[in-house]
Amino acid sequence: MARKMVKDGYRKLADSISSKMESKNRDFPILKGHPAAQDNAEKVLQSNEDVKRKTQNLMKEFKIYRWSPEDPTRKPFLQSYFVNLADCGPMVLDALQKIKSEEDSTLSYRRSCREGICGSCSMNIDGTNTVACLKPIDTDVKNPTVITPLPHMYVIKDLVVDLTNFYQQYRSIEPWLKTKKPPPEGREFRQSAAERKRLDGLYECILCACCTTSCPSYWWNPEQFLGPAALINAYRWISDRWFRFFVFEKQN
Repeated sequence: MARKMVKDGYRKLADSISSKMESKNRDFPILKGHPAAQDNAEKVLQSNEDVKRKTQNLMKEFKIYRWSPEDPTRKPFLQSYFVNLADCGPMVLDALQKIKSEEDSTLSYRRSCREGICGSCSMNIDGTNTVACLKPIDTDVKNPTVITPLPHMYVIKDLVVDLTNFYQQYRSIEPWLKTKKPPPEGREFRQSAAERKRLDGLYECILCACCTTSCPSYWWNPEQFLGPAALINAYRWISDRWFRFFVFEKQN
């Protein structure tokens, strides 16, 4: 009996070490050059595997911010929902979808692409602004996951906030290439690899408003300060070779 217990324990330890070594050797060619994305992909796979390795039901508590304009006298509150992680996708958005479709259809939130492209499902999860479709579920069922709207924004309902001012500020920077002359040879504005690389880290913004609503300066003065998202998009355009060329040409 004791020998069997030792053998089983050794096998579990070996499997655990092997799994961790394999996870470190995983390669995501499409994410090459994007270490943050690589790290997030690894966390997603690890979270999903943690759930699969456990055969028992894993009931995870989600505390979700609720408020409805249909009952304006009721103060906002956190409502608890319990989701079986063994029967749910790996992302927080999967849990929200499961709750809305199977438990409470009145729950409101934005979502669209499910791939971290549109920025629609931005919200605050466990104290961090992020997009729910790229946030892995914390598989520690002892602690609840707390989901609230983006901070310091007017709430329309539940997790849906009013982004009118945010989009108007983005529009105010006129985020497009301005030119006074047609492209050389009348065809296209060419860009060298070095010039294109200068835009890395700028063009990837998906207008999720996570950075802007995390900024204390924006909290205190949103009417005057454009916020990080609008500013980084403005810098994206003034960093473009052709935009700089025409501004320089105009000044001379």
